Amino acid sequence: MTLLTPDRALFDAAPAGLRAETDDLTPAELLDRYTRTDGPLTLGEFTCSGTDFTATLEFADHLRTVIATGNPVAAMTSALYDEGYPLELLRFHQRRTADGTATFVQGEVNGRRGWAAAMATDGAESTVRAMIACVNKLTR
Repeated sequence: MTLLTPDRALFDAAPAGLRAETDDLTPAELLDRYTRTDGPLTLGEFTCSGTDFTATLEFADHLRTVIATGNPVAAMTSALYDEGYPLELLRFHQRRTADGTATFVQGEVNGRRGWAAAMATDGAESTVRAMIACVNKLTR
């Protein structure tokens, strides 16, 4: 598991709806606003082999392990819903970079909407991290 840090150049290649929000932000402001690691949910262990992945979600009072084959969006959406975080993904944008995979999601939780982003060496991990960042951003 390798967490990569998105930079300004990456956000310049983000979807148009997000680029419009980020034009005048510094790289530090971008990271703070869109890659939320603080909040009610963190990602513990993550492993991915082909289409199989395992993610350990850390909540304030317990852990939950998600084991799935195939689509990480479906598995994470179901797990988050079960835990009381009904994340609806409105937009999803993923792009390979020289360093890994960047994922941008626009989501809604309980009527609040916003963009979040993550970057990792693997597309599944990047997706999971972006979904977690979105939940953390929208439930603060």
